[in-house]
Amino acid sequence: MAFFGLFKSKEEQKQTLDQGLEKSKESVLSKIGRAIAGKSTVDDDVLDNLEEALVTSDVGVETTLRIIERVQARAARDKYLGTDELNRILVEETCALLQENEKGNVQSLNDENIPKPYVIMVVGVNGVGKTTTIGKLAWQFKQAGKKVYLGAADTFRAAAIEQLTVWGERVGVPVVKQQLGSDPASVAFDTLSSAKANNADVVLIDTAGRLHNKVNLMNELSKIKNVMQKVIPDAPHDVMLVLDGSTGQNAFEQARQFTRATEVSSLAITKLDGTAKGGVVIGISDQFHIPVRYIGLGEKMTDLQEFNREDFVRSILGIK
Repeated sequence: MAFFGLFKSKEEQKQTLDQGLEKSKESVLSKIGRAIAGKSTVDDDVLDNLEEALVTSDVGVETTLRIIERVQARAARDKYLGTDELNRILVEETCALLQENEKGNVQSLNDENIPKPYVIMVVGVNGVGKTTTIGKLAWQFKQAGKKVYLGAADTFRAAAIEQLTVWGERVGVPVVKQQLGSDPASVAFDTLSSAKANNADVVLIDTAGRLHNKVNLMNELSKIKNVMQKVIPDAPHDVMLVLDGSTGQNAFEQARQFTRATEVSSLAITKLDGTAKGGVVIGISDQFHIPVRYIGLGEKMTDLQEFNREDFVRSILGIK
């Protein structure tokens, strides 16, 4: 979705990214620095220490092992690999790992043959920044000339409906809602019906953020999807899971629960500014084979950025 770049130059976006990931970068760099201290070549000791550095940076054990295997293969292939080259190779191999997870069916809103309206169902537990992410996306889509509709299908919390309504008023887009306790699928049906009748470009459907009963969650999300398909047969076109990056390993568990409950096709990872746990972005994308689509780096509307894997990896490793 390259139109996000309309609001900030490439340099400004990279500056926001670098600033937002500053604590993560400091943490990762210090650990990698200790891993290679006093070494001139990437030997087994360096790889062992690097493995520990990545695991403790919230990259995750499985993903770390895959990265180490790639670095080890490069070291064997290149015969002599100095520690000065380690950061460059880490960037290349980590980016390659993330690229493998970008082969999903989620389309760009710039594609000529994209469905209209394009329906994004947003899922995630309460408190991760789900509704705020929806509001920021609505603003950015509208600024790009898209006609946007919001659906308040989290009908179990009065605050969720109110919060989405406030965002709708702030951004200047319609919000379809019903009374507290209404059937979420009914709200989704009404939202898509209105959006379709009014020739909307994008629909964002908010859903309840509950994990207390996985079976109920699965049934609820399935019902919402089935009812939406009565209006638009292939909806939703994207099921976006919002995760709070500052929770580190807890975000892994949330991703595990939601991917079991429904077919998640993209990720938005929020609250990466001010945390040292930015490595979680790499681990979650790799472990669940789901592309990261957006990252949240602050409170401003433009601080929700489209994810660029190379820029992200370079920022977190402190590589220009």
